[in-house]
Amino acid sequence: MKFNLLNICALLSVALVGGSHAVTPEVYWKSVLPNSRMPKSIKDLLYTEWNDEKNTVVGVGKGGVGVHTGKPGKRTDVGVGKGGVGVHTGKPGKRTDVGVGKGGVGVHTGKHGKRTDVGVGKGGVEVHTGHKGKPVYVGVHKGPNPFLYNYAASENQLTDNPNVALFFVENDLHQGTEMNLHFTKNDEKSTFLPRKIADSIPFSSKNLPQIYNEFSVKPDSMEAEIMKQTLNECESKGIEGEEKYCATSLESMVDFSTAKLGKHVKAISTEVNAKESTPLQKYKIEVAKKLAANKVVVCHKQNYAYAVFYCHKTVSTKAYAVSMSGADGTKVNAVAVCHTDTAKWNPKHLAFQVLKVKPGTVPICHFLPEDHVVWVPY
Repeated sequence: MKFNLLNICALLSVALVGGSHAVTPEVYWKSVLPNSRMPKSIKDLLYTEWNDEKNTVVGVGKGGVGVHTGKPGKRTDVGVGKGGVGVHTGKPGKRTDVGVGKGGVGVHTGKHGKRTDVGVGKGGVEVHTGHKGKPVYVGVHKGPNPFLYNYAASENQLTDNPNVALFFVENDLHQGTEMNLHFTKNDEKSTFLPRKIADSIPFSSKNLPQIYNEFSVKPDSMEAEIMKQTLNECESKGIEGEEKYCATSLESMVDFSTAKLGKHVKAISTEVNAKESTPLQKYKIEVAKKLAANKVVVCHKQNYAYAVFYCHKTVSTKAYAVSMSGADGTKVNAVAVCHTDTAKWNPKHLAFQVLKVKPGTVPICHFLPEDHVVWVPY
């Protein structure tokens, strides 16, 4: 799922031009949490102004908008006109071409014969990679977030959701245990907006038409449905004993976490030593270290036009740092969260159906994807 790049860039440009003396999200982090390292998962979502060698030039005329970034040969060109949007990146033969028109979005990457074609339309996302053998198809489906515990699993989640492999019982969390796991990369890299900008944009299902207009999202599109689902999840009532909050900026996520845990906290995330998604494979636990018990804030990355995190503080929760190695040699420093009281969860939640257990009977654990964050006191 991709949202309108130019709308996001325009908002960030306004923030950079209009607020040159404003405190950036990174500076705010350092001022509130001077002794806490910022996880890579959060750094990847920060918007940074390019330096002279990676500059950005924006030209606006009657014909549309042209954006050019980086050095010649290593640049990204974006052209916006009445016919749609065209994006060209990199050198010929090693470039990515993106065309956006009324019919959807088309992406072509790499040399002919070794390329990846992506088509985005109302039906979802289709990916064709290479020209030899069978192509790979990736379908994007709507469905409840598996890390929100008051939702029942959909039929699709039980059959083709990679998060199915992330749930396990706490008794398995020790050195030498082998698990079949699937760590995937999220290509939806929507960045944080500065709090001043994020707070100026409505974030409510009551204002969906205005939100769609703000980000040039068509009301009948897949993007619109996913944004609506995120807003509904943020507005829904949490389970008993859960304190929840949807953070629309890094600053607000820091504020919520420190308000619940105090300022002596650190943020940690899963880190996989691989540039691309790894296959479903066997991993062996080398070290499992408990970080905190019964006092944790977990923030889950949501799909939205800009970075939004669903954060919740729940009772009877433990966090572990787990080092493991995959069958293909992949090294993973994972974060695992264990819930010792699941009696209030939806009895049809994904975890219960995968593990074949009932609510409240055994502690339920899950590894977190790379773009989720756990806050623990120290």
